[in-house]
Amino acid sequence: MGDGERQHDGNRLERGQATVELALVLPVVVLLLMILIQAALVAKDQLLVQHAAREAARSAAVDPDAAVARRAAEGASNLDRHRLTVSLSGGGERGDRTTARVSYRSPTDVPLVGRLIGDVTVSGSVTMRVE
Repeated sequence: MGDGERQHDGNRLERGQATVELALVLPVVVLLLMILIQAALVAKDQLLVQHAAREAARSAAVDPDAAVARRAAEGASNLDRHRLTVSLSGGGERGDRTTARVSYRSPTDVPLVGRLIGDVTVSGSVTMRVE
């Protein structure tokens, strides 16, 4: 066997090794990418929940009706209203402080990752002075 033939066999072996390495590493890389995507989706929901809490507190500062604050929180974002919880505390008299607490069960819809970690609850709280 000449040097040219050995070199050709070596290239084929290296390509085969690279294919095996890719086959071993690719599932791990894909899983990490899915975890990263799920974390970004939960972070987005956290920002939306904080915004919803701000809107609920603003509504509660001008109208003591809890239903108005809940509608404001629901309308502030495109979060699923069945997963959203809004609670108010304080308030009453002008100058008092009212606190709106909003929590949301963020769905984990990314394949595989959702089954591993389940739904995540994110929450936000905002306090404002009653006008």
